Formats: sequence, structure tokens, C-alpha cells
Amino acid sequence: MNTSRPRTSIVLNAGSGDGAAESARDTLHALFSAAGHDVNVTLVRSRDHLRAAVQDALSRNAHTIVAGGGDGTVNGVAQLMVGHSAYLGVVPLGTLNHFARDLKIPLDLREAARVILSGTTLQVDVGEVNGRFFLNNSSVGLYPRIVQLRERYKARGALKWLVAIWATLRVIGASRPLRVRIHIGGRDVVRTTPLVFVGNNEYRMAGFDAGSRESVVGGQLALYVVKTDGRWRLLRLVWRILTGTAQRSGELALVRITDATINASRSPLLVAVDGEVESMNAPLRYRIRVAALTVHVPSVTR
Repeated sequence: MNTSRPRTSIVLNAGSGDGAAESARDTLHALFSAAGHDVNVTLVRSRDHLRAAVQDALSRNAHTIVAGGGDGTVNGVAQLMVGHSAYLGVVPLGTLNHFARDLKIPLDLREAARVILSGTTLQVDVGEVNGRFFLNNSSVGLYPRIVQLRERYKARGALKWLVAIWATLRVIGASRPLRVRIHIGGRDVVRTTPLVFVGNNEYRMAGFDAGSRESVVGGQLALYVVKTDGRWRLLRLVWRILTGTAQRSGELALVRITDATINASRSPLLVAVDGEVESMNAPLRYRIRVAALTVHVPSVTR
């Protein structure tokens, strides 16, 4: 009889959730140990430290690797897990936690741990751009510059939201449209746009649920192109998204794809990938990796 204990490695971002990782460390260690797991908890303080912790877990044949933090932390762990048999667990400790919310993973620490311990899993799709994976989305144009400005003036709590609004308005006011050539399904589409947004599966673009997804197992990328420019027109587009009229207005185009290539009038490009910004040389080659990652989820998600 196999009496080996499941190996679980927990990687916690020390910078997530206003110090939540520090208090979560002992709680998670106790919960997984009590459930019979051979558990190791690492508190990481840099991207390199995170990478080393995940690589160590993979080398020790961990059954599950748990990412504790926000979407950036979850992405950083997932980058190294695609192509491996280990399962991804998520303990949401960030501000927005988009991936966790879309999978209906509880935001409560203990409840999120119980989801992982329950053993229910789902094979989810992963997006890819020039070899870089994303669980949520990737974009070029306005959004990467908003993220950069927001990171320059980092804040916590309610002030973080004020900084985000200020950064958005400032970047929109100084926006320079990007001329792109998008190759989809054997044809080229040329557009001048302030933003191209590529989602790992389709996003809701109506009401206060805008920015969330019904599913991450549809096997498609959703490519959105904004067809308007200027501060007031873009703010009007936000209003139309909230009221569910954006796509009918013709200001937001959606194409469902499995792959696409984006060339631009300038290169390299700033590219946002799950809220992190990187410089990439054009062309940007996007594709969907179907069922590329196995994630612990609540039974209601399946």
C-alpha cells in the first residue's frame, strides 16, 4: 500500500495584500500538515526568489504548487508549471485576484486552502505571446503605460485606487494611437488604435461584471480592438461598456481566435501580461494553449 504523503509547496509573495502573506504562512502550514501533506512554505520577496522556489518544488516532484498572492504572483508560478504534471493551487492575497474570481476560488484564506485539499481539479487554457504565458490577458497600447505609471507611484489600501484612476486619466490624456497590422486566419487587418487587448477566453464587456470571464476552458483567445481615441471618447467607451452598448456602438471590435500575429508601427513594444509590463520585439505572436494547466478549483466551477 502506498503510504507516501502528497508533497505540497506553497509560494507566498511577501508583498501581497498589505502583509497578508506573513500571517498566512503559519496558518497554511498547519492546515496542510493536519491534512497529511508533506508541506513546504516559502515567503518570496523578488521575482528571482519566486522562480527559484518554483523550480525547487518541481525538482522535488511536488504534487501541488500553491501560489499565494495576486495575479502577478499566480502568473509567475504558472510560467514555470506549463508542461509539467504538478497541479496549481491558488490562495488569493492580491487586490483584484481576477484569475481566482473567474474560477470561483474563495478569497478567504482557509476556504481557499480547503479547495486545494478537496482534490477537485480543472484543466484550464493558457494564452501565450512570444513564449510568455498569461492566465488572464495581454495588451499593447494604453494599458501597459497605465501599469508603469501606477507602479511608479505605488500605494496601498484606498489610495491605491486613487493612484490607478489618476494614472488612467493621465495616460489617456497623453495617448498616442498605435498603428497595427493584425494577421488573423490568412488575412491582414490594419487599424490605428489606442489599445489591443487579448483575453485568455472571452471577457464580459457589459455591466459591472465587465472584466470577468464565464469560462477559461473555451479553447479560444478573445482579441479586442478599440476603434476610438481621445480622452472623452475613451471615457465614453468605458460608460458604454458599463451599460452594455460598447460593441453595438462600433467602438470596440471582438474577434475570437486561436492564434494571431500583431505587427506595429514601432518596435519594441510595451506589452502587459497579467498586469506585468515587458518590452517585446514585434511581431507579437499570440496563441491559445488548450488545457495546458491543471488547477485546483471548487466543485461548483466544473
